[in-house]
Amino acid sequence: MSPRKAVEHELTKEMIMGAARELFLKKGYQQVSIRQVASELGYSHGSIYYHFKNKAELFYAIIESDFKLLDQWLDDVMNQKMDNQGRLKAVLLAYIRFGMTHKSQYEMMFLLSDDEVKSYVNNGPNESYEKFAKAIILLSNKKISIQQTWSIFLSLHGFVSHYCRCDDTYVEVGNLAESHVNFILKSLG
Repeated sequence: MSPRKAVEHELTKEMIMGAARELFLKKGYQQVSIRQVASELGYSHGSIYYHFKNKAELFYAIIESDFKLLDQWLDDVMNQKMDNQGRLKAVLLAYIRFGMTHKSQYEMMFLLSDDEVKSYVNNGPNESYEKFAKAIILLSNKKISIQQTWSIFLSLHGFVSHYCRCDDTYVEVGNLAESHVNFILKSLG
């Protein structure tokens, strides 16, 4: 039996998540195994299990970090010094910009459907949506119902989902995003 090869760097959760993200994007969730992630990093699969008990937990950790990033984008807009209407528009545009800037993360966060993953990914989307809805309600000039905030979210989600499938960047569709957001804002009166 040969001695275990020395590794240059201690394996971290972030390293694992980075390699796994790339594999999930290239091959799809079902086609990736913990062994493949380990092989990509040059470590044994046991070293991955030290950090994550299974593939679904690893995927969940990736998604959770993505939702935290989305929440940070929202927090950054909410902390800007401008009137409520300006911040409301900025929130809606920031959502689209996030999706267009982080297309692969967005797809994994909102568009992947897998029963194994669904059992893990349950709080991140709900908490981010709740934060989004509260911001919309707070910033609106008139009373907005939960159903209206859901419709606004779905409208933004539809825009991002459509353009996630294209090679267009946010800069290239920025005018369309602005028109879409203005249309939504008109509906709020």
